Amino acid sequence: MHDDDRFMQAAIDAARRGLALGQSPFGAAIFRGDDLVFAGHNQVWLRGDPTAHAEVVAIGGAARALARIELSGCRLYSTCEPCPMCAAAIHWARLDAVAYGATIADAAAAGFNELHVSIGDLYERGGSRVRVAAGVAREACAALFAEWMADQKRRAY
Repeated sequence: MHDDDRFMQAAIDAARRGLALGQSPFGAAIFRGDDLVFAGHNQVWLRGDPTAHAEVVAIGGAARALARIELSGCRLYSTCEPCPMCAAAIHWARLDAVAYGATIADAAAAGFNELHVSIGDLYERGGSRVRVAAGVAREACAALFAEWMADQKRRAY
């Protein structure tokens, strides 16, 4: 298994933990080198907080775990392309890189109210130095939407 796929698996596992709790099918994991710092899932419904996306949850958890708000030297793996809010949080946390699996279009097709602005375009226009890798374990990440769609109690937002 390629290292990026292995790292993404931590985000996929976090998303599945969220699915088991009735959350949306998104997960994120932050690594420093080969070490997992924190993995989290979407908690929008759990917290009643529309900003509790998986990436924001993971950034907060990693900041607490490392006792610092500046996360340079770390990279984030997200099961889906980060929305503009999450992309900004990744930038402000000074993460070195972000890798994602499923696309904004995949999320929109599953019923999520996505802003159709790619993280690559946002970072290019804004001058961010965060490196972006798209399509990491895309099929496995996109399959999370099918798992979520099979749940009759699912709630999109």
